[in-house]
Amino acid sequence: MKAKIIAALYKITTGNKIVRILLTPVGGGAFILVSVILILFSLAIDELFSFPRLIPNPFSLLLSIPVITVGLVLILWASLLFVKAKGTPVPFSPPTKLVNSGPYAYIRNPIVLGYILIFFGIGFFLGSISLVLIISPLYFLLLILEIKLIEEPELEKRLGKDYLEYKERVPMFLPRLKIKK
Repeated sequence: MKAKIIAALYKITTGNKIVRILLTPVGGGAFILVSVILILFSLAIDELFSFPRLIPNPFSLLLSIPVITVGLVLILWASLLFVKAKGTPVPFSPPTKLVNSGPYAYIRNPIVLGYILIFFGIGFFLGSISLVLIISPLYFLLLILEIKLIEEPELEKRLGKDYLEYKERVPMFLPRLKIKK
């Protein structure tokens, strides 16, 4: 099953440009829809179990604004690099060549990290215990699984040695801290 999904994604990413253009908003929209559903689901969990606010106002606002801002900056910066390389952040229509500058020089998945930061930031803003402590971590784990099982094997197939070397050199989410000697 995994091999079929990877093969289908590879066929789309290297195939007909019109198909990629048509699938891009569908893929992006599906990702956003799932995100909204998860946020609403977490609010329902909070209400169902009568969870208290995680952080009282105005502290929730003071914490959420920088976290959401960093997430948005990462997403926009990384997305602009994809657009500049004639692609999109949606896996159906990626750039044809490896993007390894900007945030991609430090981490392989700045867009995913940006979305997770936004999720946590929204959770702080809403004071949602379930969004911060349950849904966001689970969503992050699911995204990591999708990246490891589907996205990275497809990138290896499509970009070959360049991606393998990049993957070896650049960490997935947390930049390496270099200590000068």
